[in-house]
Amino acid sequence: QVQLVESGGGLVQSGGSLRLSCAASRLTFNRYAMGWFRPAPGKERQFVATIGRDSSTYYADSVKGRFTISRDNAKNTAYLQMNSLKPEDTAVYYCAASLGLSVILTDYPYWGQGTQVTVSS
Repeated sequence: QVQLVESGGGLVQSGGSLRLSCAASRLTFNRYAMGWFRPAPGKERQFVATIGRDSSTYYADSVKGRFTISRDNAKNTAYLQMNSLKPEDTAVYYCAASLGLSVILTDYPYWGQGTQVTVSS
């Protein structure tokens, strides 16, 4: 079975940084785009960032200039570098795999379990 495992979440102060990792197994990693999603309070899971097979990237407006998505195909791992964190970034962050760049949740057939990010004021 495909497995995506997020790590790197935690508690940080406003303005701080975290780097999330998503390790994939039992997946032909270089065939997939990778994405990060988070549910805002009272809302559905929302798109954050995605990176394609060719390393092209796309970001939600709310994180542009602050977050950077990357991938290391040799390690079967995707990353989300989060800088200048704000309390409103607090959420469970999920990584997911898709056959192409997409902001649509249902385009991602494989999901990780999530990692909690908490940003204090």
